[in-house]
Amino acid sequence: WEAPFRKLFETVRINLPEGFEFTFQYGMPSFVVPLSDFPEGYLKDPETPLPFISIAAQKNHLALYHMGVYGDGELLDWFEKEYPKHMTTKLNMGKSCIRFTNPKKIPYDLIGQLVSKMTPEDWIAIYKEAHGS
Repeated sequence: WEAPFRKLFETVRINLPEGFEFTFQYGMPSFVVPLSDFPEGYLKDPETPLPFISIAAQKNHLALYHMGVYGDGELLDWFEKEYPKHMTTKLNMGKSCIRFTNPKKIPYDLIGQLVSKMTPEDWIAIYKEAHGS
């Protein structure tokens, strides 16, 4: 899983719009909205940056946690429609978690497109609307 994990991480890193910050959050490599841009923090905790994307290597899969697809129905709809154009396998997904169980079948191009579609400002606006901030 190491090589696919690294490739997935690099795909996310190079395709993310400017303004997200790399850190480790909840034990995972993560990209967050920096506290300098959203000082109230995640769940109104000024010590915790607003999470956006995290990547995890689980026992039987790689997981890409993308809070944008959880918070933006249009982005989720786009991703669900695009996925079959890139993959022959069924989409394995939770609310924000996209799971890849075959390390040889990860749609890196699609993931690159997905992560490029939301800026930190977009994510802050969606988060604020959902949380009444």
